[in-house]
Amino acid sequence: MRQDDILLAAREEALDIDEIEQMGDDHEWSGLDTPMRADAFDITDAEKIKRIAYHFHEIMHTLGLDLTDDSLKGTPHRVAKMYVKEIFSGLDPANKPDIALFDNKYRYGQMLIEKNITLFSNCEHHFVPIYGVAHVAYMSSGKVIGLSKLNRIVQYYAKRPQVQERLTMQIGAELQRILETDDVAVVIDARHMCVSSRGIKDTASATVTSFYGGKFDNEDTRAEFLHHLK
Repeated sequence: MRQDDILLAAREEALDIDEIEQMGDDHEWSGLDTPMRADAFDITDAEKIKRIAYHFHEIMHTLGLDLTDDSLKGTPHRVAKMYVKEIFSGLDPANKPDIALFDNKYRYGQMLIEKNITLFSNCEHHFVPIYGVAHVAYMSSGKVIGLSKLNRIVQYYAKRPQVQERLTMQIGAELQRILETDDVAVVIDARHMCVSSRGIKDTASATVTSFYGGKFDNEDTRAEFLHHLK
């Protein structure tokens, strides 16, 4: 899209370019649900890949890259396939992990913690990586979940354009729903490339967000959870 087109679109939405830039740099977010159009899944993945490849070809061409070069000519398709099938696959509910619960036969009544879950996501303001770790915990209400499923839930919600606050809350709310308990905690410790590779270019800072529900709202329980993370 040309600069003139961007300015026109901004005016139509009663926003100017400075306001749009400020929204991104201020890390604003709109709510718990990932913003999606109602017709988001009316076309197939194959058609999405085709369309994204076309538009990414145009981006590369506009930047002045020679798309006849052997190293570059396949890039638009590779990027499009990566977007749809990998790093943004969490947008499609069809990719949501199947979760089976099991009876808590051991009558384990303390918190269960899965920590240092590798997390890769992408900032929805600049489409650059967010990376770090997630720590999740719950107390059984009579059912337990396979440990690997905790990782898969984290990865499912991470594989979409995100802000860290929303990601943290989505994981927490989903675990509460699946496990049928409010006793869930989530902490994410991550670095944002939109901070380290552009803008302020601070490579040392990290962002920590948390979600505490049920018994984890108790100061002693929360302190125990955080102690284990050390």
